Amino acid sequence: MEATTLAGDDSFVEPKTGDRSLQMRILDPVHDPGWDQVVALHRDASCFHTSAWAKVLHQTYNHQPFYLQFSRGHRLAALIPLMELQSLFTGRRGVCLPFSDACEPLIFDPESIGIVTDQLVRFARERHWKYLEVRGGKSFRLTASPVAQFYGHTLDLRSGTEELITRFASPVRRAIRKAERSGVNVLIVRNRQAIGDFYQLHVQTRRRHGLPPQPASFFLSIYEHIIKSGLGFIVLAQRRSRPIAAAIFFCFGKNALYKYGASDKRFQELRANNLVMWQGIQLLARTGAEKLHFGRTECENDGLRRFKLSWGTEEETISYFRVDSSGRQFLADARHDSGFHKRIFGMLPLVFNRLAGSMIYPHLD
Repeated sequence: MEATTLAGDDSFVEPKTGDRSLQMRILDPVHDPGWDQVVALHRDASCFHTSAWAKVLHQTYNHQPFYLQFSRGHRLAALIPLMELQSLFTGRRGVCLPFSDACEPLIFDPESIGIVTDQLVRFARERHWKYLEVRGGKSFRLTASPVAQFYGHTLDLRSGTEELITRFASPVRRAIRKAERSGVNVLIVRNRQAIGDFYQLHVQTRRRHGLPPQPASFFLSIYEHIIKSGLGFIVLAQRRSRPIAAAIFFCFGKNALYKYGASDKRFQELRANNLVMWQGIQLLARTGAEKLHFGRTECENDGLRRFKLSWGTEEETISYFRVDSSGRQFLADARHDSGFHKRIFGMLPLVFNRLAGSMIYPHLD
């Protein structure tokens, strides 16, 4: 099947057209910016659903986009962004979407879910995918039970910053005040230098957690396609002009995401991470964002879970679903490990950690 172009802006506002069969089109958001105009019609659309994120994944890892549009006549039924990942080690599979905490299909017509699911599985079979994975299942459950589950935490920004801070746990408020008294300077930046500053902190943080960093090209693509396009920003904390903490936020429509955070452990007592988060929250609230998602959290990571809850967030469960090419539930999941690799990566010099990340991440999803 060939990718086709999107129809005009007014294509999906007509009333239902009877019992017309559901039509599926394959779109390429990397080359057709019109995708974002249609995605913006759904209130749950996030930056992960946009063409900018598709360009980041395609440019960094050469994953192939197969973004599906389902409609009846001129009435939109569903939008499902998919990336095809091919690897000699992990096989060929379809994911909605890789490196995305939650990227649930956007459903406009709930009555069409059954037909959409059937066509989606048929498409996976035609592409010879080992499995098809959908990340998120509030309105679209690919199977009866998930293959993996995580915690998600969302902060409602609509009350304004003055009320928001009163909902933070007292340790969070104290940490913010301590960072302010310690002379930590916080900047909102959208330039390439800030990405470099963030990446240096990111490499250190990942090794501290026993994980290799994603390649620098990944973050340069984020800068080119998301930050420069106005879909994100960097919050950078400095002490005497030295970067000590940073975070990257994404935003699209009314939905925002705290995507990446990093810090220099030597300055941990200054609580710069808390001030970085608070500055990001304030900017988002002032500029009209209504929800800030804190990303996914492993169910066994109690410390990170408590940290996110301490910001007055609402907790939910993020479910991942998989089916094989026949439509049966795919139970294998390689996300669990013994922790051995974390000890190895935690001891490697930074340069080898970076090399490992560049070699490993193209095969992951």
